[in-house]
Amino acid sequence: MYSFDAQKAMNECIEWIRDWFGKNGPESPAVIGISGGKDSTVTAGLCTAALGNDRVIGVLMPNGIQADINDSLAVVKHLDIRNYTIDISGAVSALLKEMTDKNLEITDQSRINLPPRIRMSTLYAVSQCHNGRVANTCNLSEDWVGYSTRYGDSAGDFSPLSHFTVTEVKQIGKLLGLPVNLVDKTPSDGLCGRTDEDNLGFTYAVLDRYIREGVIDDDKTKALIDRKHELNLFKLQLMPSFEFDPNAAD
Repeated sequence: MYSFDAQKAMNECIEWIRDWFGKNGPESPAVIGISGGKDSTVTAGLCTAALGNDRVIGVLMPNGIQADINDSLAVVKHLDIRNYTIDISGAVSALLKEMTDKNLEITDQSRINLPPRIRMSTLYAVSQCHNGRVANTCNLSEDWVGYSTRYGDSAGDFSPLSHFTVTEVKQIGKLLGLPVNLVDKTPSDGLCGRTDEDNLGFTYAVLDRYIREGVIDDDKTKALIDRKHELNLFKLQLMPSFEFDPNAAD
């Protein structure tokens, strides 16, 4: 049976962050989009432990009114890190209006995925103001089934959590002493009004067990997970590119 050593994983991840910054930005801060959920909270906690709170910047990016903005504020207050609140609603509205004015029919997927892509652009803009490095906050469970927005929350310069499941991220968060209500917060993208598990059609507990132990009790759920995994593998791969060989014979 699979056994997760959260203490060992946390310590090694903190050292990995230090090492990565030592090679890729010895004086640079980590720049993190703070949603108030477990992933961004734990990422910020790991970076603070690795670099110190003076080298971590949190960016809060509400799309107008964010019902749980106090959770995001609680994170930056708990970690005592520099932070900016940048409302992206103006940019989102302006782009949607421009598209509508050009007689484009805006699909639900386009409308849902636009804010996370604007958020990532915002993170890089803030990061370049500080010579920073942008943290990716996706975890293994989300990546496994493609539950991220390409060039949105799936982007970043370094990724502390991408090899940890949701269950493991929570364990690390509690070891870091982060607020339990944020670590155990019901996962939601904050965009469509539904929880992650509602959108996926299965729980993270079921998914995590399947990922780590290969065990799943329901054949339909297994088929659904396998299908999502297969369809979304492209998100984890480099962009396909045509390889031209100038020396190849005609």
